[in-house]
Amino acid sequence: MKIAMGQFAVSRDPQDNAATCISLMQQALAGGAALLVLPEAVLARDNADPDHVINAAQPLDGPFMTALRAASKDNALTTVFTLHVPTADCKALNVLVALRGGEVITTYDKLHLYDAFNVQESRRVMPGTQIPPLIEVAGMKVGLMTCYDVRFPELARRLVLDGAEVLVLPAAWVRGPLKERHWEVLCSARALENTAFMVAVGECGPRNIGNSLAIDPLGVIVARGTEAPGLIFAELAASRLAEARSALPVLENRRFAKPELEAKK
Repeated sequence: MKIAMGQFAVSRDPQDNAATCISLMQQALAGGAALLVLPEAVLARDNADPDHVINAAQPLDGPFMTALRAASKDNALTTVFTLHVPTADCKALNVLVALRGGEVITTYDKLHLYDAFNVQESRRVMPGTQIPPLIEVAGMKVGLMTCYDVRFPELARRLVLDGAEVLVLPAAWVRGPLKERHWEVLCSARALENTAFMVAVGECGPRNIGNSLAIDPLGVIVARGTEAPGLIFAELAASRLAEARSALPVLENRRFAKPELEAKK
């Protein structure tokens, strides 16, 4: 399966961001990709106003999604990204969307909210309550995660035990001491410990690192982005997955039960 990773710096204008997403979709399709992964929170961002991402939130039938659905209508490209969807009490859900053929084929509400490194995502965002579903793209089963989820190995393991061969991770990974190192180590670990492909795409710009990664089931980085906007392609071969799981049968050798989602306390 050919995949594309489209990293860019999200602006405060949803219309501009929709145009960027559509351009990346067109380029990914022209490049032969079956799957395009975009960053987290692509609808709007203002680094001087952290609440803008919530205040600009739109429903899934709003103008942003309407434009992207129209752009995807006549092709088979699967596009994955997140955006904020409003809820009651001036809050929002951070919703991962998988879009194909003009339709939303599934959604996932981010489970693990980024209350770390002096950031409190839960102040304005409600956590999800359901384990993400799998989707199928070009004959491969794809598990869905969002940004901070990568620090919680239980979710990746659950998705792989449910059948995922590829894990995708839209992200907006905040810069900071050792943060680039955390990103690479965590993404590589989730791939290696589960013998699964990982496709992790970061928003870039002054606040976030970019540095999108495609990692194979033995933890090898096969493609990566820089700190700048770009579209990066990679091939994910089912034969490589089979070789990795034959040589390193950790899923068969495990002694722990399948992780279950704990009720929110």
